[in-house]
Amino acid sequence: MDVKRINDHVSVSPQISPEDVAAIKAQGFVAIINNRPDGESPDQPTSATIEQAAHDAGLAYHYIPLGREGISAQMVDQTKQVLEGSTGPVFCYCRSGTRSTTLWALSQAGKASASEIISAAANAGYDMSHLAGHLSQK
Repeated sequence: MDVKRINDHVSVSPQISPEDVAAIKAQGFVAIINNRPDGESPDQPTSATIEQAAHDAGLAYHYIPLGREGISAQMVDQTKQVLEGSTGPVFCYCRSGTRSTTLWALSQAGKASASEIISAAANAGYDMSHLAGHLSQK
């Protein structure tokens, strides 16, 4: 697992397997957000498979898939609600971590400055500078 820490509350990662869930729990995460739609790759575990592993480990699980249709306000709101409602660190994943970082960044608009959001993402290895205009709005 290649976990990238954005801040104390959120980390992102490329695709995980059901076997990774125990390690996610052991690292102190309390919830998983899956931002990868089912069926993108034949070797990809389904959302239901990861959800079962999360529940078995005692972790909350949220499926907010970001596919070809693009980002919606609902996805950003769902991400914000999960992050704000979490009692501890949240682990987000997709194919590479970029979609998870994008949804995190957009969910933080109005809570932190665009430069703070972009910097936190960059420190985790993700370039969100293209979102600067959106991040400056609430």
